[in-house]
Amino acid sequence: MSEDLEELQLLAEQAARLGGQILQEWAPRFTSREKSPANLVTEADEASQQAIFDLIHSRCPEHRFLGEEGLLQDAGDSPWRWIIDPLDGTSNYVHRFPYYAVSIGLERAGALVVGVIFDPNRDEMFSARLDGGATLNGAAIGPSVESEIGRAMCMASLPVKAKREHPAVQRFLKVLDHAQTVQRTGSAALNLCCVACGRIDAFWSSSLKPWDQAAGALIVQESGGRVTKADRSLFDVDKPDLLATNGSALHATIGALLCDGGTAD
Repeated sequence: MSEDLEELQLLAEQAARLGGQILQEWAPRFTSREKSPANLVTEADEASQQAIFDLIHSRCPEHRFLGEEGLLQDAGDSPWRWIIDPLDGTSNYVHRFPYYAVSIGLERAGALVVGVIFDPNRDEMFSARLDGGATLNGAAIGPSVESEIGRAMCMASLPVKAKREHPAVQRFLKVLDHAQTVQRTGSAALNLCCVACGRIDAFWSSSLKPWDQAAGALIVQESGGRVTKADRSLFDVDKPDLLATNGSALHATIGALLCDGGTAD
């Protein structure tokens, strides 16, 4: 297949829609098993990933792959790596809470170049490619302009079954003291999309895997938002440290709160 980013973006969109269709077909009849405490995985998850992999691999057989459900194809020296989450928001899916998505990111030589997230419940396709902007169902999107934390709506991801003493919980509570509201939704991919299209103002996490954040990070960046580590240093998709905001002064304010000794002033 051509290495044209627009073609690869269209392939990612096709694969994400296929994965979403499989999730919806399985929804009424799935069975579940424990992967780890309070972190359920379903047969639908694995079926979605297999279909996504088969489609992309058939067009890009030399590319490398990394996926949540044990997918690791890293042979060869290809600069291309697909990072796939076939069901982001598994617990939501299991409980029939309609906030989950398919997330597909693509790297070239370690840089994110394509990001696609499909929400099958709302038929919303968030899509971006490097230097090509970000869209929702084909229309350009951009983040909010809110810069005051007291008026900001934020979201956060916390580790599974984290106790109150956990540093991530303490950071959550610290921001909660200053923000208008802080939510926890169960889908990092959709949270990042919400930052990108202005539905929320900020999202952070210190517990994500590459497949949770790859596509969404690029979508936020291409929408005009900002993605860094919590200390505002360079974001690394392979590290569990992400702060995504609309790119206003809010970014520095929340970053200071998340880091030891920070204040909202």
